[in-house]
Amino acid sequence: MAAQCVTKVELTVSCENLLDKDIGSKSDPLCVLLMNSSESKWYELARTEKVQNCLNPKFAKKFVIDYYFEIVQKLKFGIYDIDNKTIDLSDDDFLGELECTLGQVVSSKKLTRPLVLKNKTPAGKGTITITAEEIKDNRVVNFEVEARKLDNKVDCFDYDNDGSHDLIGTFETTVTRLQEASRTSPAEFECINSKKKQKKKGYKNSGVVSVKLCQVVKEYSFLDYIMGGCQLNFTVAVDFTGSNGDPRSPQSLHYISPQGVNEYLTAIWSVGNVIQDYDSDKMFPAFGFGAQIPPTWQVSHEFPLNFNPANPFCAGIEGVVEAYRVCLPQVKLYGPTNFSPIINHVACFAKQALQQTTASQYYVLLIITDGVITDMDDTRNAIVNASRLPMSIIIVGVGGADFSAMEFLDGDDGRLRSQTGEAAMRDIVQFVPFRQFQNAPSQALAQSVLAELPQQVASFFSLFKLKPPREPSPS
Repeated sequence: MAAQCVTKVELTVSCENLLDKDIGSKSDPLCVLLMNSSESKWYELARTEKVQNCLNPKFAKKFVIDYYFEIVQKLKFGIYDIDNKTIDLSDDDFLGELECTLGQVVSSKKLTRPLVLKNKTPAGKGTITITAEEIKDNRVVNFEVEARKLDNKVDCFDYDNDGSHDLIGTFETTVTRLQEASRTSPAEFECINSKKKQKKKGYKNSGVVSVKLCQVVKEYSFLDYIMGGCQLNFTVAVDFTGSNGDPRSPQSLHYISPQGVNEYLTAIWSVGNVIQDYDSDKMFPAFGFGAQIPPTWQVSHEFPLNFNPANPFCAGIEGVVEAYRVCLPQVKLYGPTNFSPIINHVACFAKQALQQTTASQYYVLLIITDGVITDMDDTRNAIVNASRLPMSIIIVGVGGADFSAMEFLDGDDGRLRSQTGEAAMRDIVQFVPFRQFQNAPSQALAQSVLAELPQQVASFFSLFKLKPPREPSPS
């Protein structure tokens, strides 16, 4: 599984038109930030300074938070009028609070988003403004790949496939020095191996590195694209084939328990709750495949859950869940299990997005299925074609079937190829069996299936040299 995508995000808070709780002066506000990212209790993350006599404070202290795309990180900003020196806020006047997720903040169309404070009193007014910025890390990296800050030493190795690379030597340089290099006047550096220098008399160097051209190209992160206005478009596809079992039977994977859940609904909720923060209109197309549908009872591999082909969109994840519940008793589970029609359907929209000149749209298809793919060759072809588009595919396998074919589609062990031998441009499929997460915390499934998505988004737009619709604000 890919490592979690973590970036430090800086939040700046300001307020307007706060309540005046003091007599003879104005409120002395302070902002406290609480966090909840695992359905546990809220805990305090940090506080700002207190601003004296001010109803429109702009707090100087910034909140620095580790941002994880694949986790719903709930935030609560509380504003208090501080009238004493105790740490406990229960004896201070509460002015209002704001709840949101970190995903909502970073994906807001405007980096500065005013939001109305909730107050316990009817007269409660005021707004709180949160500004988010990504903090760039000034780490030394391989200068052949990227140069965020290459004012340091460079180690040169003799590469070995088994990972036991041998150090050739080291040299020091700066980005400025490299950029001055040209074909007629290259920048040359002696590689010095300190151990050899100590052992060998008359040692000069272990070779000379000659740089004839150096271009510094800005590399955007996933968060740069999101904060720059990129939208993630989420589509759900549900398997209605006969192997799921009669939905009226408790043994069926489509059976909805007295608690109102099944594995399909859990997967939709888990993944959808994360993705929805990155889609501004929160209207999600939802489809089924492998069922006989009314009124003709023909088998369909791409039918809208709301039975409205002209408008298959559902309002929020709640709308997707409701459409699934309403659809289930109206269709006849059948077969076969064909993935290619729904993949090609979403790929059509992703192809249209590719006509745009900026990184404004990316498509995520969630397929929830119980069994073996029937149209494997066509599915392979569809995935290889989609690998050239702004699109990723998440497959969640429910039930206890053999999912080895799904693992094959997830190209972690090698590049997927079409029936004709054409290789996928990149790995865009992430598969997980639901049974691995049956006894895990509810957020664990989303963390697993969404772990690779940030890198897939950033690498695609970088490959096609597409910039965010707006330039993210500098940190």
